[in-house]
Amino acid sequence: MAAGAVVVASGVGLGLWASDGDGGAAASPSSPGSPTPSPTRSYPLSEAPRTIPAVREHTAERGPGWRPVPGHRVVVSDPALADEGRLTARELGLAYAGERDDERAGDVRLELNRDEGANPESYTLTVRGGRVTVSGPGEAGVFHGTRTLKQEIRGAGTAPEGVVRDEPAKPRRGLMLDIARKHYSAGWIEDRIRELGDLKYNELGLHFSDDQGFRVESDSHPEIVSEDHLTKAQVRKIVELAESRHITVVPEIDSPGHLGAVIDAHPDLQLRKANGEAVRGAIDIANPKSAEIVDDLLDEYAGLFPGDRWHLGGDEYQALVVSDPEATFPGLAAAAREKYGAGATVKDLTTGWLNDRAATVRAHDRVPRAWNDGFFRDGSVQAAKDIQVAYWTGKEIGARKPAEYLAEGRDVINYNDEFLYYVLGEPLTFVYPTGERIYEQWTPRVLRGTTAVPAKYDRQILGGSFAVWGDLPRSQTQEQVAAGIRMPLRALVQKLWDPGEPELSWNEFRALADRLD
Repeated sequence: MAAGAVVVASGVGLGLWASDGDGGAAASPSSPGSPTPSPTRSYPLSEAPRTIPAVREHTAERGPGWRPVPGHRVVVSDPALADEGRLTARELGLAYAGERDDERAGDVRLELNRDEGANPESYTLTVRGGRVTVSGPGEAGVFHGTRTLKQEIRGAGTAPEGVVRDEPAKPRRGLMLDIARKHYSAGWIEDRIRELGDLKYNELGLHFSDDQGFRVESDSHPEIVSEDHLTKAQVRKIVELAESRHITVVPEIDSPGHLGAVIDAHPDLQLRKANGEAVRGAIDIANPKSAEIVDDLLDEYAGLFPGDRWHLGGDEYQALVVSDPEATFPGLAAAAREKYGAGATVKDLTTGWLNDRAATVRAHDRVPRAWNDGFFRDGSVQAAKDIQVAYWTGKEIGARKPAEYLAEGRDVINYNDEFLYYVLGEPLTFVYPTGERIYEQWTPRVLRGTTAVPAKYDRQILGGSFAVWGDLPRSQTQEQVAAGIRMPLRALVQKLWDPGEPELSWNEFRALADRLD
């Protein structure tokens, strides 16, 4: 290592780190008194780094590359990059030196270039003259550049000489966890955040309210909280860790269905049929108290989850799965007519509920999101245009094709249940998705089944999210879930980051993942 340090420090190509063809070090013989070979003659052109996701552009150069040596520094150009600098120094075993203008051999320098108009997640990573510079228009881009550097060192021991220019194709790259039906420890969730950050994901969805449980501490309604839950202090730590990795935590309190845990504490809010039969998990949206309690929770958690997005749920409301909702639920039908006019239906009342909840989170400067089966056609009330579609299935009654949502001008996030749904216990027709199938068959435009929507809609598809659902929560342990989603997460982010056909075969990609972990 000392000899390598001399090469980097002097900038003279002694051949000690010349490539041996596999990215490792190989000695180059020289005779006493012979001229020192130039870097151009001593080193072959560098090869592009192997990372997950793959970098989109690498300009090869001749040189030894860079590898971390104790005593090398990480320096930053701006105090806003202190977190990124400290993390990188800790991971690579270097010294964090803070803001510095001087240059030393072996430095890793993190810079904000304030390039207005550029993708804030883009970055440039330059390895040249024994130093590394990671620059980007925003902190997120610089962070992503440090992830590339970390993977280069992890996989090959050396960051190759040259320049990487990189940016994601899609702005939403997520993992959603159903922590309502299966309780996950705070530590396990934090481990997933670290994993997501290294893979350049930028969203973590938490579905924490359902029929089986309500899993986050509440001050406004403590009576609804399940015994196994996350405290607010734990959630703050999760959010803080996510923010340090430039990951937005997207909370979901699903309504007006999937509210069984709330109804257990407030049975007067449960939806009932005309014959008095209770409908599991469904809240009575004709009862003003239903809106009050849900809005209480949305307002309360807006202070806990500071991100700019909010998932409202909206799926599988059981009042709309019967053949005649107006006859089966006359109370809902009457409330619809009173609010929206003589021809209004239960479907209109349900859409109005979604719009009202969107208004609640919009007041907190959040962009609302809802599952696709919470949007309906042919009603007198239409969902607000700014509610993004989380498209997951085409199995619902009156299913609408994905292109219908896109033709309306809506933004869509891809949660395709054919490829991206990891449902514990594999109930109904679900099977655990594989990374290989995602890698070889899925693209962001494959929103439903295996068929892609037309390319003209590509810009409206903001990205995708893998989803872990706890339908049969004891089917797998936390550790088994982590192992099961490992390769699907890597395959998914490759397809969200780079729109091109992957260069590596699946077997090569899997071997790379093993080398980088």
